[in-house]
Amino acid sequence: MYHEGNRSLQDAFGSRALADRLEERLRRDRFNDDDAAFVGSLGFFFLATADAEGRPDCSFKGGPPGFVQVAAPDLLLFPDYDGNGMFKSLGNIEVNPHIGLLFIAMGESPKRLRVNGRAEVVRDDPLIEAAPGAQLLVRVTPTDIFPNCPRYVPNMALAEASPYIPAAGIAPVEPKWKAFDMFADVVPPRRR
Repeated sequence: MYHEGNRSLQDAFGSRALADRLEERLRRDRFNDDDAAFVGSLGFFFLATADAEGRPDCSFKGGPPGFVQVAAPDLLLFPDYDGNGMFKSLGNIEVNPHIGLLFIAMGESPKRLRVNGRAEVVRDDPLIEAAPGAQLLVRVTPTDIFPNCPRYVPNMALAEASPYIPAAGIAPVEPKWKAFDMFADVVPPRRR
């Protein structure tokens, strides 16, 4: 789980033994029931990707609670919804499947879960039908799953859900920027 850059800093700060113990006791490559329940309870996560040259990108992914699913101990699924059309994250996955996901609960009992693995963007998976508004589906095979200390996570309450979250049987709300003169003539129609 650690490379020479990690080890160099661990040695400089005297934390190699702690890092090894954390890996030994907490790291796994399969989701458990608690992981599945936690991931399924959230309405957002952060996705880190990198292109073929290693240039990073990090994005926020949101949806209704449960939009990310642990489908099996070695499989996590999340839908891709209509966005700005740049496909920064999913385009990176197409050329470099290594990803990192960060799930955070920001309440009175904060919690964090990190998932590193390999991802694949799929277009014709039958499971996409279970995700209203999804245009693509991302399949993640985990390599490293581990809880992360939540001590710096703020206690924040959700004021209201985004009006843009897709829902079955409800027409999607388009963001205002797509109608701006500078973009309106190039905005493609939704796929699903």
